[in-house]
Amino acid sequence: MTGYGKAIAELQNKRVTVEIRSLNSKQFDLSARIPSIYREKELVLRNMLSRRLERGKVDLTMNVDVISRDVSSLIDSQVLRQYHQQLTGLAAEMNIPVPADWFTVLLRLPDVMKQENEELNEEEWQVIEKSIEEAVEGVITFRKQEGEMLQKVLSDKIETIRSLLATIDPFEAERTEKIKCRIYEALGNLEGVEIDHNRLEQEMIYYLEKLDVNEEKTRLAHHLDYFTETLNDNASQGKKLGFIAQEIGREVNTLGSKSNQSDMQRIVVQMKDELEQIKEQILNIL
Repeated sequence: MTGYGKAIAELQNKRVTVEIRSLNSKQFDLSARIPSIYREKELVLRNMLSRRLERGKVDLTMNVDVISRDVSSLIDSQVLRQYHQQLTGLAAEMNIPVPADWFTVLLRLPDVMKQENEELNEEEWQVIEKSIEEAVEGVITFRKQEGEMLQKVLSDKIETIRSLLATIDPFEAERTEKIKCRIYEALGNLEGVEIDHNRLEQEMIYYLEKLDVNEEKTRLAHHLDYFTETLNDNASQGKKLGFIAQEIGREVNTLGSKSNQSDMQRIVVQMKDELEQIKEQILNIL
């Protein structure tokens, strides 16, 4: 979900620079820093950005550089006259000479200068809106480029887990034989104990079934296939990939709990390492 886009709107008397940054987030979260004159359009912007960008922590910044400024401050002559009359009367009454910069002093008094409020021009907004769309397209393009690289990274890691899964088989067969030999050896060391070999075989089968990991391996292989299939889908599948990664983790953890053999446990640790990296990268996917 990381992305960046920038566009500039050239207007008659000003230049508006639009910048949009997007970071990872489970939901759409917009932070807008825009001039007060455009505040009335904030809801429109929010709806447009949430529709186009879907998810992420989005920062929208609009900076205005004035090229030429029309006179928007006017002198309130009535207020100026009132100040002049009052201050002239006070100066005469208190026998204070009138300063040379008398007129400048009057202009600095409150309410002498009145500011005309600038209003949003719809034609101007249409130009700015096109620039915002252009910046959004820049973010989307950035995301696509990052997504292509991320797709290869995730595919490689899924294939690594698949390769590790295939290396478990020889250790699993070796583990079963070692367990059998260890149990028979322990029983052979017992003196004065009569062994029911039929019952022993039944118990042995039950014990080994509890350690069997074939179901876990089958489910894990299925989840890996499903992850790859979902990853290659053109639709936004970030949340779905997260759920599949959780299922992969569940099967890997079960393999680890059943693998009372050092080589198998080492392979499981490697799987977990690859999976954690996958989970971190999934946060970048819509």
